[in-house]
Amino acid sequence: MYKFVINGGKKLSGEVKVSGAKNSVLCLMPAAILANGNYKFSNTPNLIDSISMSNLLSSMGIEFKFEENSIEIQNNGLKTFEAPYEFVKKMRASIYVLGPLVSRYGYAKVSLPGGCAWGPRPVNLHIEGIEKLGAKVEIEQGYIIAKADRLKGAKIEFNVSSVGATANILMAAVLAKGTTTIENAALEPEVISLAYFLQKMGAKISSIGTKTLEIEGVDELNSANENVIPDRIEAGTLLTAGAITKGNIKISRCNPNHLESIISKLRSVGFGITIGDDFVSLLSPNSIEPVDIETEIYPGFPTDMQAQWMSLMSIANGSSTIRENIYFDRFNHVPELIRLGANIDVDKNIAVVKGVEKLTGAKVMSTDLRASASLVLAGLVAEGTTEVLRIYHLDRGYEKIENKLKKLGADIERVYIDEF
Repeated sequence: MYKFVINGGKKLSGEVKVSGAKNSVLCLMPAAILANGNYKFSNTPNLIDSISMSNLLSSMGIEFKFEENSIEIQNNGLKTFEAPYEFVKKMRASIYVLGPLVSRYGYAKVSLPGGCAWGPRPVNLHIEGIEKLGAKVEIEQGYIIAKADRLKGAKIEFNVSSVGATANILMAAVLAKGTTTIENAALEPEVISLAYFLQKMGAKISSIGTKTLEIEGVDELNSANENVIPDRIEAGTLLTAGAITKGNIKISRCNPNHLESIISKLRSVGFGITIGDDFVSLLSPNSIEPVDIETEIYPGFPTDMQAQWMSLMSIANGSSTIRENIYFDRFNHVPELIRLGANIDVDKNIAVVKGVEKLTGAKVMSTDLRASASLVLAGLVAEGTTEVLRIYHLDRGYEKIENKLKKLGADIERVYIDEF
């Protein structure tokens, strides 16, 4: 077990590169189920979640080779169509194997997923979409069991835009007989990246990047390679790390177009932002002004940046309001930020953050991935020493973030501890 020990008060400065997107590679890897052959995903982050996904797919018979920032995959045919609980419990994204399995093989047995400790994220949209494509679905002893001779194209309209459901149904529809239309499809860059990758594999998908996707099913696909897009949430977290320390930083190897909502809010706070083709530079003002946010589906302000923004607002010059519209109970980080001296009141899905003059170092505990990031950011600016425990949550979605923060001048160390 590891913890971070952070000595706060260092203004960050310099340049750091952004890793490949966790949420993109977790979509891309299960797509290898759809066709035998060799795949290579470049710019892949070395994360617990990507290893967990490879372990799951390996249990089905797919072979993996991890190189520095790349994954090579060989699919010579699956030996099982089951995603067991011992693999799926570690990560909700495991549900992505459902669509490819039932689409190509006509059968899938997938454990109901696990992942972060907060919030119900139901899989009903995934199941309803698979059923509309003609599969018979049952839930038995904690498993989703889907069967179909061959999926058939259908019109699927999501009442709520869902990244996971859009990706899953997209992978299911590419081998279905006939045409499938997905209405209210998610617009997140990770979904768009998956759609273009499926096109490389031979899928026929039109209107990519719009709320309506049209997929004409094909009889077979082929393997392909892909360069994983930059991680927009890591990019936003690093920008906010520079902001909370009132530093001047540059993040490179990113896609500024994916960061528009975050950049807009940082500008409203008073930060100077310069944008290039693949970089964003941040210049800090003397005072951090309070700015309200509401989390929304993309291209709105991402729920995965809500906790980090709360840390920034905790030292703002006034009060701000944070409304969580995606996952109403995503405030597990609040008690830990309060331990560091933040002044935060929560009522249902709304948090009121009253900026304080300073935060003070303390021992705090991570409860989920993005909550962990918010505690690290708060520790960077807190007076004295902050210990962030249970950082395995952080390692699920950030590739060696302490090294990137160190490169920017942070005083942060990963320390081994015995913890039961």
